[in-house]
Amino acid sequence: MNQLISVIIPAHNNATTLEEAVNSIINQTYKNLEILIINDNSTDNTEAIAKSLEKRDERIKYFKLEKNDTERVDNLLNRNINAGYSARNFGFTKSSGELITFQDGDDASLLNRIEIQYDLLLKNNATHITTDWIPFSEELLNTCGDIKTTTPLLNPNQIYEISQHNKGIIAKISPTINSLVPFKYKRLRVINKLFFGGLDPYPGAGNSPLFKKEVIKKVQFRNLKNRIWPSFMGRGADRDFNFQVAETFKNSYFFSIPLYLWRK
Repeated sequence: MNQLISVIIPAHNNATTLEEAVNSIINQTYKNLEILIINDNSTDNTEAIAKSLEKRDERIKYFKLEKNDTERVDNLLNRNINAGYSARNFGFTKSSGELITFQDGDDASLLNRIEIQYDLLLKNNATHITTDWIPFSEELLNTCGDIKTTTPLLNPNQIYEISQHNKGIIAKISPTINSLVPFKYKRLRVINKLFFGGLDPYPGAGNSPLFKKEVIKKVQFRNLKNRIWPSFMGRGADRDFNFQVAETFKNSYFFSIPLYLWRK
């Protein structure tokens, strides 16, 4: 029997897009799923929609993140820097699956996304894999993706090397010191060279990896001050998480197969 996969769906004010996002998981060709919708302090109609979806499919479980993330918005940068990271960690505590993946509440997946990822993970005995994304299009909803290759574009050694290239000198010396320096200073001219080894994105769709549950015993999403691989403009929770997994387990693969519909 196929392994149970937990799909964690953080939702923050996604009332207009949540149903499409969840339907793209309900209708996956891979059926052995538990679908965890995590309401991340929404102020719109997200909760009502999530509860309605919960009644439609017994695989769906709805949770509300009670803690209000006061670090969500950085006033200096004037942008949302921590979207979804607390909700994903909370989802870990509720997950029962042997494997875990994510679906953002404002995006969607092609209908065979999880099946393809599952087959690739097993075939390569991987701990963690990413596939690729394409821009969101209504025409692509409820369709399946083509498997053009099952050969990884990047193997664990290559991804590990990318993680180290993008790791700042300070983080290599002391993650503790790295976390003590406020992010606004890490970005300063000249000094930023010490905190950003490089700015390469994590290969593939970093918001929808598939990985073994053993990962969360050692790796969690981190707030901005503790991220070793943040984006230069803030946020970077997915980038930091995936590079952290690649460094810790040294068994990550990337396949250039577009399966995720990203609403930019």
